[in-house]
This record gives sequence, C-alpha cells and structure tokens, in this order.
Amino acid sequence: MSITSSAPPAAPPADSASTDTRGYIRDVLIRHDLPASIVVFLVALPLSLGIAVASGAPLMAGLIAAIVGGIVAGALGGSPLLASGPAAGLTVVVAQMINTFGWTTTAAITVGAGILQVIIGMSRVATVALAISPIVVHAMLAGIGLTIAIQQLHVVLGGTSAAGVWDNLVSLPSAIANLHPADVLVGVIVIAVMLLWKYTPERLRKIPGALVAILLATVLSLIAPLSVERLDMSGSLFDAIGLPTLPESGMWLAFIGGVLTIAMIASVESLLSAVAVDKMHDGPRSDLNREMIGQGAANTVSGMLGGLPVTGVIVRSATNVTAGAKSRASTIMHGIWVLVFATFFGTGIQQIPRAALAGLLIVIGIQLVKMAHVRLAHKTGDLVVYLVTVAGVLFINLLEGVALGLLVAIALVVWRAVRASVQAEELGDGRWQVVVEGAASFLSLPRLTRTLASIPPGAEVNVEITVDFIDHAAFEVINDWRRQYQAGGGVVHVDELGAAVLEAAATAPPRRHTNVALARELAPLADNAKQCNGDGKSGTDLVLSGIDRYHRKHASALRPHLDKLSGGQDPHAVFLTCADSRVVPNLITGTGPGDLFTIRNVGNLVPREGSDPSVEAALEFAIGELGVDTLIVCGHSGCGAMHALWHGGGEHTGGGGASAVMDWIEYAKPSRDALLAGHPVAQAAAARGFGIIDQLAMVNVALQAHTLRTHRAVNDGGAGRDVLGLFFDIPTGRVLQITTDDIIDPSTQADRDDVALASAALNGELISQGAR
Repeated sequence: MSITSSAPPAAPPADSASTDTRGYIRDVLIRHDLPASIVVFLVALPLSLGIAVASGAPLMAGLIAAIVGGIVAGALGGSPLLASGPAAGLTVVVAQMINTFGWTTTAAITVGAGILQVIIGMSRVATVALAISPIVVHAMLAGIGLTIAIQQLHVVLGGTSAAGVWDNLVSLPSAIANLHPADVLVGVIVIAVMLLWKYTPERLRKIPGALVAILLATVLSLIAPLSVERLDMSGSLFDAIGLPTLPESGMWLAFIGGVLTIAMIASVESLLSAVAVDKMHDGPRSDLNREMIGQGAANTVSGMLGGLPVTGVIVRSATNVTAGAKSRASTIMHGIWVLVFATFFGTGIQQIPRAALAGLLIVIGIQLVKMAHVRLAHKTGDLVVYLVTVAGVLFINLLEGVALGLLVAIALVVWRAVRASVQAEELGDGRWQVVVEGAASFLSLPRLTRTLASIPPGAEVNVEITVDFIDHAAFEVINDWRRQYQAGGGVVHVDELGAAVLEAAATAPPRRHTNVALARELAPLADNAKQCNGDGKSGTDLVLSGIDRYHRKHASALRPHLDKLSGGQDPHAVFLTCADSRVVPNLITGTGPGDLFTIRNVGNLVPREGSDPSVEAALEFAIGELGVDTLIVCGHSGCGAMHALWHGGGEHTGGGGASAVMDWIEYAKPSRDALLAGHPVAQAAAARGFGIIDQLAMVNVALQAHTLRTHRAVNDGGAGRDVLGLFFDIPTGRVLQITTDDIIDPSTQADRDDVALASAALNGELISQGAR
C-alpha cells in the first residue's frame, strides 16, 4: 500500500462561522427550540404553583425553582433535553421539613443538598445513584403520588389536610360530610378536563391540558362568581427572594439527614429521568456526571434565592421532546418565560382557586401510580418489594419507607441467590431421579435433607446436580447420604451437570463457578476416564455413558434445530481437517449441526487428482450436490503425521500394515520440501516461536490449500470459491489463519487489518473469507 502526499485542505470561507450561526438560529432555535420552550413553560407554570401549595412553601418558591431549574440546570446539565424544576416527588419530604425546620432553614437544606450533588458529580460516581432498585424508585413515586392525592382531596372538599396520611384517611368521612360545593365544583372541573383532554382533537392537544384546566376553572370561578379560597400572594417575585438560615444548635443531626434525603431523592429522580429522556430521542446521550453537577448547581442557587428543591422532571422533559426541542436552548428559554411571567403577570396568580391546583395535584399524584410498574413487579416476582415500599412511604415516612423497600429487595435477592431447587421424581421400575439446581448452600440443607430422606431404600437413584455454587455443608449432606444409601443396598449415580462440582467443595473455599462447566462438558471422557477405567469400564462404556448424558441434557435443546435439518443439509463450508481426536471442528469454528461438511484424514491432506477417490467423492458431493462455495483446510499443532513426515522423510516404503501410514503421508512430501526450501510461512511460524513440527504443519496447510484451490472438483463450473487455511494451536486453544505466505491471528485488530491485504500469489485472489 502506498501513501501519497496531498495539499492541506483549503481554509473555510471567512464568513462560514457566521453562516453556521445564522443556520443554527433559523433551523434549531426558531423552528424547534422556541416553540418547544413555550409549550414546556405552559406545562411548568401550573405544576410549579401546585407543588409549592402542596409543599406548604411560599407560592413564589415554586416559580423560583422553575426559573433556576430551567436556566441553571439547562445550561450546566449533561442531558440537553431534560427539563428541570420543582418535582412532585419531593413534595412530601419538603412539607415534612417545613413543619420541622421552617421555610428558611428548609431552603438551607436545599443549598446543602445542591453542594453535595456537585461533589458527587465532580467525583464522577453519579451512576452509583442508579444502583437503587427501579422497583423501589417506582414504588417510592407511587407512595408520594398517593400521599399527594389523599392530602389534596381534603382541599378539593373545601377543608385543610393533616400532616399524615393516616390522619387524612381517618378524617375523610367528616370532610365529605362538611364539603364546600364551590370548591368541589372547581376541583372536579380541573380533574375532568385533565383526564378527558387526551380525547380531544389533536389540534387542541397541542395546548397543555393542565393550563386549560386551570384557566377554565379560574374563569368560571370569577364569572359565576363562586365563593372559593384563592391563592395568597405576598409581594412580587423579587420580594420572595430571601437568604436561607441555618438550624438551631440542637437540630444539626436532623438537618444533615434532610440534606442527604433531598440529595438522594433529587439525584435518583434526575438521573432516572435523564436515562428515560435518552430513550425518547436520537440526539446526544446524557453525561450523567455533568447532569449531577448541573442539578447540584441549580439546587444551590434555588436554595440561596428561597426556592424549592430542583430535579429533572420527566413530565416536562417528555413534553419538551414531543414538542420538537433539539438543544438545551429550549429548557433555558422555558425558565426565562417563567421569569418574565412571574415578574410582570404575578398578580394574575392570585385569582387561581386553591381547589383548582388541588385538583391538578390529585391527577398528578394518581398518575405517579403506574399500573405498568405494578404489572412488571408482579411478573418479576418483586410485588412484595413494591407494596412494602408504598406502605412504608404512606404510613411511616418517605426515607424510612424507601429504606424498608431496599431491605426487602436485598433480602429477596439474597434468598434467590442462595436458594436451591431440590426435586425428587419416581421414574418407575425402582428408579428415582433427584434434581438439585441453583446454589447449594447450608441454607438449602433442610429442603435437601428432607427430599433425599423421602426416597425409599434399595432404589436406583440418579442425582443431577446443576449448580454454580456449592459449599462444604451441602457437599457433606449429599456425600453422606450417598454413602449410607449405597450401604443399604441402593445404587446412586451422581451426575454433575453444573459448573460447581462436589469434590471442589471438599478441598477449597466455596466460590461461584461460571466457565468451568463448558470445559467439563467438552471433555467428559477425559475427566472421567481414570475413574471409569478403575471400575473396569471400557471405551464403549464411556461412549454409551456420554450418549446417555447427551440424551438427558442436550437432546431436548437441540431437537428444534435438528428437526429443521431433517429434510436435508445445507452446510456453509467444507472443513477438511486431520483425523486427530483433539480437533473438534464445530467447537473451534463456533458452528453447530448442519454448518460444516467435514472431511477428515491423517494429516489433512488433499491427494493428487485421481489418486484418492474418497476425498474426491466428498469434494464432488459437497460442491456439486450441496453447492458449498467455501472450503477450509485445518491443520493443528503436535500433528503425528507431520512428525512422521519430518522424521521419516516421506519416503515410500510400500507394503501394508504400519507402512500404510507412510504410504499416505507420501502425499505430504512437497510440504517437507517447501519447508527445507525456506517457505515464508515456515519463517513466519519460526518468528512466532513455533517448533519445526508445527512449522511443517503450517506449511502443509498452505500447500494443501493451494492443491485444493487448483483441484478439478473445486474449479468445475468456473465459479469462484473461497479457500481458507487454518491452524489449531492445541496448547493455547487459539486458531490462526494461514495464507500463502503469512500467519494471521484473526482475534487481533492488526491481523484483521492484514487480512484485507493478504493476497494469494497463485491466483491473485484473497484467501480469507473474512477479508471480503
């Protein structure tokens, strides 16, 4: 390959930067981000007010958080389309902290949580927050949603809510008996509009349903007019800005707990929302560490200005994506629109009935309970985790409810990890089968002992152990039972099908095994040969035992695939290899039944045309009848044929008996001559540290591939066919590719690149099928 020099690329036109800027403003900002930001603003405005009311915070605190979340988190965060602001998920927590510390100290807690989030983001461990079970997070949000709905139901009825869910439920009958009709009407209108808005024409649905519901209820309350309690504004946006205060001396421990609680919930909700938003668009993916820094900065600023805690909010973010936003400019502008509205139109907020925002919050709270999450928890066996978390959030408090849910989730994981399935089945004719699956530990001993004791004496018992973990306690129970059962006249066959074996549990500390099982499955005869031969079993016994093992473990899994092959074969390649028992074609090529048409002989040789009808018949059938167009010659290390060729010289000895091998190896004599003449493949093999016998085996592959490529059976019909040379290095288990003049390791990138340049000197064609 030659490399030619070229002139440096021409400098871009001087005005290209300004052209790109104008294109960005026209195509992205004006066409996409600007209209999307207005839609998000219309959704965020009523939600921010409602969350402030539900939290017991000043109304303007919700707008401050919306402004800061949009501008600060939008500009600094790592998820461009994630819209941030006050979230319903923190409503219950903030309300509890306001009751405990007062509003200004709660603002200081928000500042502390923001600083902690920044530290976490700068430490680049933000993804650790995602280690919390999603089921627990879903249940936490559901518990918060139900808490909000139950609280705000009292407001819709014209009363006031209590601090706890239980108190609200107990007082609900009294609230219904003393309901205020005007408040109920306003709240029901908002709930009905929000629930039915999705059924309106698509043109109308572009307007946020929450905004329509609040406007309609407010206008109706003014026109009627209805006697309802309205929002109380104390001054303007700038009057609401105030510095936070630190807690009293005896409340620092609770203060720190509040900081950790806000930081944890806000971080998890923001990161989960960022991940969810990534699935909704094809733009840049989120940088979660940067997003944590952006959220922390927003919470710090919001707390310093007297605003609510800020999180990434999935409702606003989904609206942002659906509205067509393309960059972070949309989220920043939506914060600017909230700022403009709060500055110049804040007095209009005082006309909104409290019952209208309560109806809005009831719908939002109910929507946090997603039946899809409940169904998922049921399907995955995590329903108990979900229900315990929801109950804990409802009737204890949020932090302890989440902690309780996590404990149940961890206990469930431990139970599943250490639990073993032990089953016994009578097969008839005095035969029983015991199957042990999973992880066999001391925690499984009661079930294991009980099942083994249920088998009647004197039977023939086959024990299948399919486990990836077994400790000494389980080993002793099985081993002692086997010894006692056989002493009583019974017969026990232990079939270890899993990765963990009994003997290992008796000689070393228990550990979880993964890849060991495959190696044992591939070499069952070698592993059991000594033990079986010691019992007087022959090779026939070993093969029949292996067939029985195949029937019990693999036949059922292979049956669907083999059924498809029952009508005929359609292999992908001819695989000509040595008769050596250590070469397993399907294993080293990653193929299965029906993929390879295999031809085997001593030394993987391709005799001269007309000299061996067996090889020629196989080639003619594979190419002419089956249409195979890829042919592979595979040699291997430590080849006995190559050893005989090198030391015997490949001289024709004539006669039969042992000399038949040398008669056959005569066909490989050109390989020995090529090696002695300094064949480039031999030189490449020597450079890689291979001995003389393996060098000869590699040269032999190159020459047999050449013979195969020029064979009449391969060239009949004029169709081009790929010929590939391979070498199986038995000690390392690696497969190398042999070209006409080099050795390539397909597992390395450098050699994969070399494949594309490897040429066959004889035909001027690429040898490797993988080079195409």
